[in-house]
Amino acid sequence: MSYQSISPFTGPLGQEQVAFHRTELSVIMSLYGRMVAAGEWRDYGISCLRDMAVFSVFKRTAENPLYRIEKRPKLRGRQGQYAVVGIDGQVLKRGSDLKAVLRVLERKLIRAVD
Repeated sequence: MSYQSISPFTGPLGQEQVAFHRTELSVIMSLYGRMVAAGEWRDYGISCLRDMAVFSVFKRTAENPLYRIEKRPKLRGRQGQYAVVGIDGQVLKRGSDLKAVLRVLERKLIRAVD
């Protein structure tokens, strides 16, 4: 068997996945860095799925995520493609502007510093 016949992909070839763009990750990682410095967050995970991308934030590594920042391009024209979801599954903020959606988490940073 030659190396050319082995595929590194686990899913079907040509299956597209939703991912965060570099500029989107820059905005998210800026907030993440400030929250880590404040001692509020400690770990993160990124999932790229067929219909959405998820940036999960953890207080401790072995826990469920405190928050999920989701990108769902199919909702772009309706509710907005970005959402912040709490630990209980409740949508805290949804919209089409990532910075505006993340402001719901920045308020928690202001409280943490006070």
